[in-house]
Amino acid sequence: MTAQDSATARTSIAVDEPRTTPVAAEPAAPAAASRQGALLAGLGVVAFSLTFPATAWGLESFGPWSLVAVRSLLAGLIAGAFLLAGRVALPERRHWAGLAVVAAGTVVGFPLLTTLALQTSTTSHAAVVVGLLPLTTAALSALRTGRRPSRAFWAAALAGAGVVVAFTVQQSGGALSTGDLYLFGALLICAAGYTEGGRLAREMPGWQVIGWALILTLPVAVLGSAVALAAEPVHLNAHGVLGVLWVAAGSQFFGLYVWYRGMAAIGVPRASQLQLAQPLLTLVWAVLLLGEHLSPAAPLAAAGVLVCIAVTQRAAA
Repeated sequence: MTAQDSATARTSIAVDEPRTTPVAAEPAAPAAASRQGALLAGLGVVAFSLTFPATAWGLESFGPWSLVAVRSLLAGLIAGAFLLAGRVALPERRHWAGLAVVAAGTVVGFPLLTTLALQTSTTSHAAVVVGLLPLTTAALSALRTGRRPSRAFWAAALAGAGVVVAFTVQQSGGALSTGDLYLFGALLICAAGYTEGGRLAREMPGWQVIGWALILTLPVAVLGSAVALAAEPVHLNAHGVLGVLWVAAGSQFFGLYVWYRGMAAIGVPRASQLQLAQPLLTLVWAVLLLGEHLSPAAPLAAAGVLVCIAVTQRAAA
């Protein structure tokens, strides 16, 4: 994997194509790259959809602060092993500020705030609130990059967010809790991390983006684990161990790796709208893994969200 394994892949294919290749075959390359990017981003969404159920399992064994610190520590060790094995050079100085934003948003802020929220909110409720993340990410991306998605894109994105909001209000009876405040804060900080990570993934491989972000937080994770584990009781069981292993290796490393690479290929706005499917997937896992009750409104919300995803993927972004 090279630094061109991102959005630059489209350019490199066009340059490296032999002169003997028929001209008619060239347009297939961008389409194939777009499909691959959508697939990678989709895999990231599936990995993320398991985060809340896995966090709920992890809380059976760890306190909230311990769980976040340990997951960051384990993910940082995994990232460090991959970076060492690949003999990856240090990022350029101009990339470190962006990596710090990624670390603050996706490695520390979002896991901590959502874990605190899950102490009082159900997994299904948290999932639908975080369904607003795609719209938040698209808005921050537009502000950060100066790009303006089409009106059709924004209309579909707003419609998808409206479906998520309506579903959330219907589920909660119109009342917001302290957990919701944590979740709304998580939306903003995670969207900033996604936006900056998507930008960096155009200049370096996606796994290196999240890898170096995890390395940045490793000293804090080591200290935090030592303090939190001493202060909070630990009661290990199978669910707790599986939960912390998934949020560390599956969500924190693998999920963000394929997510950033996918964003680099198809763009932050389009990739972010794929995440509209995440709360619906999480609802399925909540039923299958946690035994939570699935509202009859969920299939209707799922249909509405999937329609919005289809529209945003076709709209110019």
